[in-house]
Amino acid sequence: DPDFYSENRNERKELKSEFEHYKNEGQIVFTTFHQSYSYEEFIEGLKAKTDDSGNIKYEVEDGIFKELCKKAEGDKDNNYVIIIDEINRGNISKILGELITLIEPSKRVGAYEELKVSLPYSKEEFGVPSNVYIIGTMNTADRSIALIDTALRRRFEFVEMSPNPSLLKDKIDGTDINLQNLLEKINKRVEFLYDKEHVIGHSYFLNIKNKEELDSVFKNKIIPLLQEYFYG
Repeated sequence: DPDFYSENRNERKELKSEFEHYKNEGQIVFTTFHQSYSYEEFIEGLKAKTDDSGNIKYEVEDGIFKELCKKAEGDKDNNYVIIIDEINRGNISKILGELITLIEPSKRVGAYEELKVSLPYSKEEFGVPSNVYIIGTMNTADRSIALIDTALRRRFEFVEMSPNPSLLKDKIDGTDINLQNLLEKINKRVEFLYDKEHVIGHSYFLNIKNKEELDSVFKNKIIPLLQEYFYG
């Protein structure tokens, strides 16, 4: 909804409300990758179920991405989005399997090189609709960033989201502390002493209302993080 976004781009409350609306409508789904996340959770897999007689039977159950693609295929007038947090922490080959090819724009359903595959459990013919968008997020300070799957690098556009001090208050109530200057100063030193991948994000300081909250953030978040960065 680019019109809504352009009118409310600096209104986080309105943007979050609209995000929740689309999530409730099923047009946005959110998941987090981790080492144990599997193809069966993302695409499809066999799940054991017990009937009324206590007998166990196995049924093919759709995963979160396949469910989204089915909705998108039946509603070509709207866009559907899956947001994958910590995308670099999952085993991409294990989770996506043959779908690593199907997410390419040229291989989508309706594209000039449309490609479908037969899924291993259901034996269904499956392709990824062109109105499905995949957004992956990652933290470049994570050590695992260097190990990110090359296949993933080729298929995604990478957009850097740098710290934005302008989103912070200039002064904390009752003090002369300027949060924007504070964050800029910290990050200049971190970048000089370490590198730009380890600068501090603005989110730590977004909701600070007074000196006590700032003290708490420094004691419990900022200083431990810096100690981790400069260990040894």
